[in-house]
Formats: sequence, structure tokens, C-alpha cells
Amino acid sequence: MTDNAAPPTVLDVVNALDRRYPRDWAESWDRVGLVLGDLDHSVSRVLCVVDCVPETVDQALAEGADLIVAHHPLLLKPVSSIAPDTYKGRIIHRLIRGDVALYAAHTNADVANPGVSDALAHRLDLVDLRPLVPAATGGGRGIGRIGALPEPMDLAEFTGFAASRLPATTAGIRAAGDPGRIVRTVAVCGGAGDSFLADATRAGVDAYLCADLRHHPASEHLAEDGPALLDVAHWATERPWLDEVADWLRGEFGVAVTVSDVDTDPWTVHAFSSTEKENQP
Repeated sequence: MTDNAAPPTVLDVVNALDRRYPRDWAESWDRVGLVLGDLDHSVSRVLCVVDCVPETVDQALAEGADLIVAHHPLLLKPVSSIAPDTYKGRIIHRLIRGDVALYAAHTNADVANPGVSDALAHRLDLVDLRPLVPAATGGGRGIGRIGALPEPMDLAEFTGFAASRLPATTAGIRAAGDPGRIVRTVAVCGGAGDSFLADATRAGVDAYLCADLRHHPASEHLAEDGPALLDVAHWATERPWLDEVADWLRGEFGVAVTVSDVDTDPWTVHAFSSTEKENQP
């Protein structure tokens, strides 16, 4: 946008986002696209967030944002009321009163190329990327990414490296497998990833990094000699994508774009027992 050009409208930005992340790429259960907002309203400032929650709404209003681009849908499950005495109703009423539009790109951004897992892989310096689960239509799209580290590390080193490169959260990063296992190839998946454990095993990677790993699937995966596992907070695996989409929006429209670093991971306390503390390096 030049100094003399009129700012884009909500509709202009929505149309561009829909071209970059077509809604028909989303899973059938997903709810993506424009959630609310006046299509004719001018957009001078955008806030990119993982979650549209009261804290990120506070940020949008404080910064004078005209549009929030969120990864997670606010209205994923059906609601029968948006009354202001309900959690989601309060958010919706605040956004409408503040004239802030809301747009969500979720599983359609997950499978895009570039998409959520590309941004995660780039944070870890992975090269020669390819999808973990390729989309049927090709084009480099699909769930997750597989790549190679520039130099091999053992699992303990790689876990520390990942912790230094990904956004910090209270939960941190935990790994499963032999700490001395050499890691050369890595699969990553932004968000919950235990549905793709078998895909990581078939790919023959040395380690698989994702969020929300559960006890039994992880235990059984390791018992079957699957790749080492790194479990990262959900928010931390998806926050890197915000930088990528923010850069794209700036280049596309010349508007001011802020990336929210409000940590929306729900876990806020992490403690060790006294015995565990004594055994920490």
C-alpha cells in the first residue's frame, strides 16, 4: 500500500487469505474463514494470534487492530447463544463493539505450502523439506514436514536445541527415547500430532516433534522401535507460523501487522519433586 493508496478493506484481506489458504483445504469438521466483521471496514492494522481469547482481544483493542487473524477457530463447536454472559459471547460482543473483524485459518493453513509446519521446521533449521503426509493434490502440500538437520545431534542435544529455538512455555519440551540416539532426520507437526505416529515411523525419521502426545500411544510407539519423540506445548508449535503470515500480509497490503506473543498455553506451573531436582544436570 503506497502513501496515497486507500487501505484495504476487510473483504480485500479476507479474499487474499482465502486464496492463500483455500477453505476447501480444511478438514470437514473445521470452521475456517471470516468469523465476524464489517466487510467494508478499512484495515490499517492486523494482529496475528494463535488463539482468540480475552487476553489477545485485550491486545487487539489496545493496539487499535482492525482485524485479528487467528489460527484456532473461535466457534469450532456449535453454540446456541452468543449472549454476553457466555465466554465466547463476551469475546464476540467486545470485537463487534471495537469494530475488530476476526478471521481463522486452521487446518487449511496446516496443509498449505508454506504452512504451519513449514514455519516450525524452519525454526529448527531443517532442510530438504517434504510433507509427512502428502496431500492428494500434491504441490508440496500436506500434514507435517520431514527434513534433515544440517549437523546430527544426539536426542538430548536436539531437545535442548529445540527448546532454545521454539517459544518458551511453562511446560517446556520433553523427549522420549534413548538420550544418546543420533538424530539426523526429523518429522514435525504443528499442533496435536499423535495421529501421525505411524506416518513418522514409516518415513524412517530419527525423531518426531509435535504437541499433545498421550501416554499410551507414545509408549506403544516407542515399544515398536518408532522414532524418538519430542512433546512441545501446542501453542509453541504453532506460534512460528504467525511470523510467516504476518510478513506475507505486510508485503501484500503494506499494513501494520503485529504478532502476538501472549502465551495461550493453559499450563502455568511446572514443578519437580525434591528428588528430581537433585538429579537434574
